[in-house]
Amino acid sequence: MGSSAQLRRLKPLYQLVVNNILTIVAVPLAAAVLLKAAELGPEEILARARALRPAHMLLAGFLPAVATVLYLTLRPRAVYLVDYACFRTNPNCRVPFATFLEHSRVWPGFDERSVRFMTRLLERSGLGEETCLPYAQHYIPPSRDLESSRAEAELVIFSAIDDLLAKTGVSPQDIDILVVNCSLFAPTPSFADMVMRRYGLRGDVRSVHLAGMDCSAGLISVELARNLLQVAPRGARALVVSTETITPNYYMGKERAMLLPNCLFRMGGAAALLSTDGAGARFRLARVVRTLRGASDAAYRCVYQEEDERGNVGINLSKDLMSIAGDALKANITAMGPLVLPASEQLLFALSFIARKVLNDRVKPYIPDFRTAFEHFCIHAGGRAVIDELQRSLTLSDEQVEASRMTLHRFGNTSSSSLWYELAYIEAKGRMRRGDRVWMIGFGSGFKCNSAAWECIRPAANADDGPWANCIHRYPVHIPDVLKH
Repeated sequence: MGSSAQLRRLKPLYQLVVNNILTIVAVPLAAAVLLKAAELGPEEILARARALRPAHMLLAGFLPAVATVLYLTLRPRAVYLVDYACFRTNPNCRVPFATFLEHSRVWPGFDERSVRFMTRLLERSGLGEETCLPYAQHYIPPSRDLESSRAEAELVIFSAIDDLLAKTGVSPQDIDILVVNCSLFAPTPSFADMVMRRYGLRGDVRSVHLAGMDCSAGLISVELARNLLQVAPRGARALVVSTETITPNYYMGKERAMLLPNCLFRMGGAAALLSTDGAGARFRLARVVRTLRGASDAAYRCVYQEEDERGNVGINLSKDLMSIAGDALKANITAMGPLVLPASEQLLFALSFIARKVLNDRVKPYIPDFRTAFEHFCIHAGGRAVIDELQRSLTLSDEQVEASRMTLHRFGNTSSSSLWYELAYIEAKGRMRRGDRVWMIGFGSGFKCNSAAWECIRPAANADDGPWANCIHRYPVHIPDVLKH
């Protein structure tokens, strides 16, 4: 116990030395060079310089110049988050547990066994009493027609875009790229066409509608927009819209594995403006890492849309979902770690890996401390179990997963937009500082684990203006152990 405490006390010193090893080595070398130069004197230095061959002098100046020009020309352009906005739910869409369960009991498609099961799910879900469902879901029975589905999509998407354009002052005519994602509802014309018609975007806008990508589609859309910005004119702007349409996807059957989405998913959406022009931007996109495990049958079918034996369509969540998500997370952080972790953590991980190979796995694997690479964590609010598992795997504190837990409590699982609600929570709490680094982690069907790293350039000027404006003073709320565990 004593030796463990000593090691913990020595770790900051170790990190200081390893993370600044170049400086520690370079400073003495530079000092030695300066002392040697002072000893020789300017006349001796000039004499030795004249003795060098002209070809050597040319190469010494030309090659570094060429290398610098090639690096500046070929490196990817930096991509910035100008700003973002989240859909603000209306109080008249609120669905308390009692209302949800009362409607479930009245609907003949559910039996008492199904209602009892959903009651237990809600009690352990981590959701609060203020989550919202679209207007069509307040009817008995719920309406799932095409018109109601379009109405929900337009309400969420247009509200988020309106807020974003108002915050940034950008005209719709200045948008060059449009990426919209909605996993389970893909009408014709597409959501991208819907946005183009509403805002009168230019006819040469590069537009994409992503479907079927589930909760991880938000970060996939960010990566797609980043890639399109690399080949667009410098200073181009990309509008990214993330949402999920609840109305047509309410499961009306009795299969337990397909009832869980009814209890977790709630309405929500977000819009973000990306650009290669950093003027006025609020965040810089540092990394995007995507991990896909779809080659495995178990991973492919762990989140699967299908019909039950009565023909009711729903999402079947496998009992192996958490273990598959854990494997996908390990693969993702293995790829992400070398890109973001400081040298001290990478060295410890490498030494642990070598020791395990030499000693036949008798050495406990070293879990890198990602808290040394990021100040803030936005974990997809897919459910209590997802947040619990990532907190344990990454050894995060309660405060570091607070944004995820509170987003789940206040808004529920809003699918691909949940990460933006979490970022808004951190900013509404006034915790974001210039230079802070944010790690977004999303999961989705397939099975996918995607992550993105951001660096804050300019915190929000008005943190009270967002989806948390009317309730941030009440958070964080206490979640009883029966719900948390």
